[in-house]
Amino acid sequence: MADFNKILDAGNVDDGIINVVVEIPTGSNHKIEWNRHLACFELDRVEPIAFAKPCNYGFIPQTLDEDGDELDALIITEQPLTTGIFLKAKVIGVMKFVDDGEVDDKVIVVPADDRNNGNAYHSLDDLPPQLIKQLEFHFSHYKDLKKPGSTVVEGFFDTNTAKEIIKESQKRWTEQ
Repeated sequence: MADFNKILDAGNVDDGIINVVVEIPTGSNHKIEWNRHLACFELDRVEPIAFAKPCNYGFIPQTLDEDGDELDALIITEQPLTTGIFLKAKVIGVMKFVDDGEVDDKVIVVPADDRNNGNAYHSLDDLPPQLIKQLEFHFSHYKDLKKPGSTVVEGFFDTNTAKEIIKESQKRWTEQ
């Protein structure tokens, strides 16, 4: 397996088309994480099935969020994606998120070329409101059985805010 942080960068952030690596498929309760020190995926833990991911989950290469991990991405597709693939993704927003006191934002993306829906998603306003509610509910409660109240969704913000967060994370990556 290739080291995604060596063969990919974050992509064209200014144009809103970025590279995203898939860690967890939609519907999985397996917390699969990219281990950048070993350059491979690992199963971190198995979550209760009630907290399976409501969307695909991944990371943006050559970025570091304030929690010390690569910047997370929520990848909206109609079908689950496979762990270990990457895609060109269109940035449509960001979910500001705090996990156990640490900033752990989630950039929200869709495939850059989605012919199934005619590339219909350009902003968070284009997503079904119910999906936004599900994302907020999931991330507000997925640790409740182990550590209630340790996660806080601070809100959903536009593409420009997402791009700023990606650029800050790129800067952190280069300064490490």
